[in-house]
Amino acid sequence: MRYMMMHKLDENLPGAFNPSPEFLARMEGFMKEVAQAGILVAAEGLCPTVTDATRITVHGGRTTVTDGPFTETKELIAGFALVDVRSREEALEWGRRFVDVFAETIGEVEVDIRRVYEAPEVGQPA
Repeated sequence: MRYMMMHKLDENLPGAFNPSPEFLARMEGFMKEVAQAGILVAAEGLCPTVTDATRITVHGGRTTVTDGPFTETKELIAGFALVDVRSREEALEWGRRFVDVFAETIGEVEVDIRRVYEAPEVGQPA
């Protein structure tokens, strides 16, 4: 089962998208551990919306293209890790450890852990 762990940041907080060397070292160590466990599928950090982001919205049949920053949005997905694990419980355990990396170096953080649909499940209720 694949699970995506997405961490959010408030772009309005100073330094939110400018991680410290300590944070980068801790995250690198954690990602190495996840890779060595053989469950890491992908992991990336995302640039802030002021740097390079576009939102495409369709509402009432009209398409709107908006370049960042998205000032009306406080929390944005700032990065993710995609893992392939045996169970939801294992995903949650890795998710707790993912959160710990942030909590010890940044402070407050919110991480969403969501299961990825597998091909036969698409269109089926979760």
